Amino acid sequence: MARRAAGAALPQGEDFSFVSPLVKFVLFFFNMLFWMISMVMVAVGVYARLLKHAEAAMACLAVDPAILLIVVGVLIFLITFCGCIGSLRENICLLQTFSMCLTVVFLLQLAAGVLGFVFSDKARGKVSEIINGAIVHYRDDLDLQNLIDFGQREFSCCGGVSYKDWSQNMYFNCTATNPSRERCSVPFSCCLRDADEVVINTMCGQGMQAMTYLEASEFIYTNGCIDKLVNWIHSNLFLLGGIALGLAIPQLVGILLSQILVNQIKDQIKLQLYNQQHRADPWY
Repeated sequence: MARRAAGAALPQGEDFSFVSPLVKFVLFFFNMLFWMISMVMVAVGVYARLLKHAEAAMACLAVDPAILLIVVGVLIFLITFCGCIGSLRENICLLQTFSMCLTVVFLLQLAAGVLGFVFSDKARGKVSEIINGAIVHYRDDLDLQNLIDFGQREFSCCGGVSYKDWSQNMYFNCTATNPSRERCSVPFSCCLRDADEVVINTMCGQGMQAMTYLEASEFIYTNGCIDKLVNWIHSNLFLLGGIALGLAIPQLVGILLSQILVNQIKDQIKLQLYNQQHRADPWY
């Protein structure tokens, strides 16, 4: 009888749940927000790819901003999908997958930052390869062209190491056999800015590669973008650190919430098993 009396209060606790609705729905809406952002990224990337000429798109595949947007968008979509469904359905497998993926992404970002700092020379060489590849395909991709022009204007630079790097592009190549009208030229984004200029002179870089550094410096930026970029990074370490922290905090919050929810679900499963065992007890 004492056993029955002790178990009499158990049915009142059958509605009790270890799973916190706050943790569950905060994690759900957290993932839903990034899930929607990822779908927009993929849609924009796919739309940008479809607008491009097929041959030109394949030629500059490795340096296509649209491809980068699609890849990042799909990655975020898959990770946040696991987080959304896992939290809503209280699925341990999906939540563990979400937590593991976020952990891997966080560690990869951390490793990339450390390796980039330790092996700065090799990182500089890799950046140089990417910029040179972008220069080669400058006229093949409008998105890439706009990105390069934006970078050269913002950093007041021209080319990778110097303005003569534009000779790697078939249109700007400075060899005597080049039939292009842009032979020995540089893009207009290399030109020095004129505050009084109302209409942009897109031909201002005509024949600049044929000039010496001193002569060309009167009309265009002669310094390369790599040095400018490195100097900008050194001058804005606190800003970059803040951006890195801003990217890391949502990832760490997602990992923490998912692990809390997984532990709560496991406790709830144990409680259900405990209740099932006691219902089978004839003295319950």
